[in-house]
Amino acid sequence: MVIIGVLVYVFPGVLASEEAHEAGGHGSAAAQTFLYIAVILIIAKISSLVEKIGQPSVLGELVIGVVIGNLTLLGLHVFEPIKHDAVIAFLAELGVVILLFQIGLESNIHEMKKVGMKAFLVAIVGVVAPFVLGTYVVGPWLMPGLSMNAYLFLGAALTATSVGITARVFQELGKLKMKEAQIILGAAVIDDIMGLIILAVVSAVVTVGAVGLGVISWIIAKAVLFLVGAIIIGQLAAKPISKIFSKIHTGVAMKFTIVISFGLIFAYLAQKIGLAPIVGAFAAGLVLDHVHFKYFKDAGIVQDIKAEIKDVRIDIRERIYKVIRPHAERHIEDLLEPIGHFLIPIFFVMTGMAVKLETLGNLKILGVALAVTVVAFIGKYITGFVAGKGVNRSIIGFGMVPRGEVGLIFATIGKSLGVVSDEVFSVIVIMVILTTLFTPPILTFLLKRSEASRSESK
Repeated sequence: MVIIGVLVYVFPGVLASEEAHEAGGHGSAAAQTFLYIAVILIIAKISSLVEKIGQPSVLGELVIGVVIGNLTLLGLHVFEPIKHDAVIAFLAELGVVILLFQIGLESNIHEMKKVGMKAFLVAIVGVVAPFVLGTYVVGPWLMPGLSMNAYLFLGAALTATSVGITARVFQELGKLKMKEAQIILGAAVIDDIMGLIILAVVSAVVTVGAVGLGVISWIIAKAVLFLVGAIIIGQLAAKPISKIFSKIHTGVAMKFTIVISFGLIFAYLAQKIGLAPIVGAFAAGLVLDHVHFKYFKDAGIVQDIKAEIKDVRIDIRERIYKVIRPHAERHIEDLLEPIGHFLIPIFFVMTGMAVKLETLGNLKILGVALAVTVVAFIGKYITGFVAGKGVNRSIIGFGMVPRGEVGLIFATIGKSLGVVSDEVFSVIVIMVILTTLFTPPILTFLLKRSEASRSESK
């Protein structure tokens, strides 16, 4: 609350009434939106203090969004205009597209193939079990009287897995190479693809109405064909397109233009065939690879350095190559990071602001949220039992638990379609927050205990 109070005094324009906002004309409206964006970004950055206690920044952005979005309960209406600003709503939607584009870029098709059948089985169970539990068990049981479409979105939201949260825990403990980590990361990527297909099917069911098996099969086929076709055609087209544009200019600006345009065009194409734009953005991310941009100056840094030092002893040359190569291969992701830092926090803060805490004044709704969270844990934890022998099943099970951004995307789309009520939306967001909050410490404990056990056995 201290932070919120400071912001109110630092940005007095936020206190301006809506009448004054409208009276100022277009220029005044635009300036007010600039101020709102600045407030959101500063609040989001301040909320990253949660990282100091070992929690991901997304948790802080959600919580701070919930706080400022519910100040009306204290009689403070300072941040209410932000909820209704069309420009900020658009930026939040663009942030979702950029987020899924980044997830696709960070995924690797070849690494997914290496993970094998174990990751595939973990992903299947990690999607089917939560979806069935949410749609046909916990939804109707705990929230009777809602439409089937609402239960479908609840089940869909429970299928998500936030690979970023789990990966960060493994990375900080230096365990990314262990077998359990590889299975989890591979399964989470497959999980994302299956989740996006489920999202496309559920969205179509809501939009079109009751649909038969044939229609659902066609939706699934479209999703699969789009993903496979986009990957194949995109990989074939990316290199020649890059080569053509490199003849115009080989600088970073041109490379950035190609990368971001690729993601946005794929998002548009996905929307045109009836899929969510985030499906197209994810597919575009899977397609692009650093080798597609070897014609640009910055992408050729490794080759240039190797050419310059070809007379140096080979071992020194190779050491330098190993140092430089990771940066060169990550350059596409690095280009998108600034725009991600700008747009993605807007999405999370706005999502938090959409939570109405007055709905939790009802103890029954709060109880439902806690029960759904328990089901969310169970639905993913059982995935460890299909991972086979030779692995720590608890690590795999808890590693699949955090829902993170993908679960929020499902809930937001359901709310935009009018099938997810304020109560259900709040329940889903609380589930996301709790799975995000509790998983890192649990996973850290399990990894450290596993390491201790292995040390003792030696």
